[in-house]
Amino acid sequence: QGCNPLAETGRSKLQNQRAVLNQQILRAVRMRAGAENLLRATTNNKVREQVLLELSFVNSDLQILKEELEGLNISVEVYQNTEETFSIPLVPLGLKETKEVDFTLPLKDFILEHYSEDSSEYEDEIADLMDLRQACRTPSRDEAGIEMLISYFLQLGYVENRFFPPTRHMGILFTWYDSFTGVPVCQQNLLLEKASILFNIGALYTQIGTRCNRQTQNGLENAVDAFQRAAGVLNYLKETFTHTPSYDMSPAMLNVLVKMMLAQAQECAFEQMSLPGIRNEFFTLVKMTQEAAKVGEVYMMVNTAMTQEPVKENIPYSWSKLVQIKSDHYKALAHYFVATILCDHELQSSDDEDQQEKALSQLYDHMPEGLMALTVLKDKVQRKQLGKAHLRKAVVYHEEALRVCGLCKKLRNIDVLQEVLTAAHKRSLLKYAQQEKEDDFLSLIQTPDILPKTEHKVETITPQFSKVKVKDFFHRLGPLSVFSAKQRWTAPRTIRFHCEAGELGFSLKGGSPVQIYCLDPACSAASMGLKEGDYIVSVGGVDCKWLGVNEVLEKFKSVGEQPIEFEVISCQDTTASMHSKSATYSVGMQKTYSLICLAMEEDKIDQTKKAPLKLPFLSWGTKNRQKAASTLCLPSAVAGSSQTKKKLSPFALLNTESSLY
Repeated sequence: QGCNPLAETGRSKLQNQRAVLNQQILRAVRMRAGAENLLRATTNNKVREQVLLELSFVNSDLQILKEELEGLNISVEVYQNTEETFSIPLVPLGLKETKEVDFTLPLKDFILEHYSEDSSEYEDEIADLMDLRQACRTPSRDEAGIEMLISYFLQLGYVENRFFPPTRHMGILFTWYDSFTGVPVCQQNLLLEKASILFNIGALYTQIGTRCNRQTQNGLENAVDAFQRAAGVLNYLKETFTHTPSYDMSPAMLNVLVKMMLAQAQECAFEQMSLPGIRNEFFTLVKMTQEAAKVGEVYMMVNTAMTQEPVKENIPYSWSKLVQIKSDHYKALAHYFVATILCDHELQSSDDEDQQEKALSQLYDHMPEGLMALTVLKDKVQRKQLGKAHLRKAVVYHEEALRVCGLCKKLRNIDVLQEVLTAAHKRSLLKYAQQEKEDDFLSLIQTPDILPKTEHKVETITPQFSKVKVKDFFHRLGPLSVFSAKQRWTAPRTIRFHCEAGELGFSLKGGSPVQIYCLDPACSAASMGLKEGDYIVSVGGVDCKWLGVNEVLEKFKSVGEQPIEFEVISCQDTTASMHSKSATYSVGMQKTYSLICLAMEEDKIDQTKKAPLKLPFLSWGTKNRQKAASTLCLPSAVAGSSQTKKKLSPFALLNTESSLY
């Protein structure tokens, strides 16, 4: 079960505020769409002036709403551990919001029409599916919540194969709101639902990671693992759904999010090493220098990715500034550690010169001009000069971090961030003051860059969906290899016959359901309408879709001298034309996309020509992939498509490269 959506927890309040903002953004976007349509339609100058004035107000409201949504995305304090901590906050992802979906009528109609079964007998299964989806809107922030989301994701694989044929839409509209812009995307394709659930699995992992207690080794280990798993899920989403109609799930945005989660995992790994305390010892400080430089490097790469198009306009401003602050902060720490090595540790006769020279030289790509590693270690003056150069560099980075923090109002309000940055800055200033002399201006050395290196490389952890065991809610419909939405059969036919001299007149083969083969055309069963290749679905009124050959034969024998009565179905031609009408509603912040209906009147098609198949808006095909100009656009129809391969398992989807248009 999901969390109580009415619970007055900080996280629930944030999600409720997000839902309200999404509705306000939707209303504003619809008003803008109507105003733009009126502007295009009218020729009256007075009306145009009024519409332009209204548009300016609507655009201002949209900008304000977007800034409020950004404020929710940077409300990191709510997601942090409740224990008192002195660490820079980590950034979680908010869950995507969705509207309720009623599966009842579409699925019941499909069961009656396609499977020729009494749909009222499956009301409990449909209710279970809807309850699971509703619970997934408010998952608990722990492994149970992750398992529930994965269960629903896997269940969608069964539902897709059972009820969503490739030749038509089911009329079920899925609506999901963009996590960053609040813009809704509505589609009739189940793949939008699957992609959004994957995003929420990754987002929930980030919330679990930020909730871990970073004052304990176990808590930091769990945080590293959670962020690696979040990166793995988001990376899987990026590689599986290569074109999405939502900005937060576009490949460019997912690429940035994956890098950010790995950077936060690297940061937690650094904190894990420094938690017991950093000993003021030569080789320990060398190691911590390179680890801090590594954290600074990965955050610098994230900051670079955030400033690129097309994600630049949709990434929260406070996120990009926080990433820049962390990059400068950890670079400053690296220079401070080197300065401590040079200022506090003079080479003693008992020290290993070769090891220290090697360790120091590995910190740099190249030594400053005129200096050598061994000379610096032995020469007290050169050693102190280089150490002070690193301290100056550390102070510069600390001051830049504080300056950037002051530029963002939301970051200025995070007290612990200000405290950490100020304390680190004061420590470097104090260290520099202890080394300062009047003739310092005569001994300026250009500070070399520090080479990053880590012994704790973080990597994405690919999601292991197979570890979560789920049972197909609609198991009673029969084996999925036969009873799927892609297959079509005749209605069940009753065959009633007597065995002649103990012979059936046909043989059985296959697993479940069993199939008729080697049928004698002259036997009594054939005269009653039995055909070669028919599937037996019941014997004596008892369902036997899941029974094997031996079990069905036993049921035949148990009849004794009585006539044998069983029901069979015959497979029909699965080739069918695509429905020619579909509708997709998708709106964007920069541009307005109104309701788009793709209609093709069948009576206008030349009967002498074959009507081209229309690609679904969300397609898993690789051969018919088209590169869309935008993540919010409709691909054009392509004439002809390769024959759809038979899908035997819902999990076959998890191992194929796919596209989401």
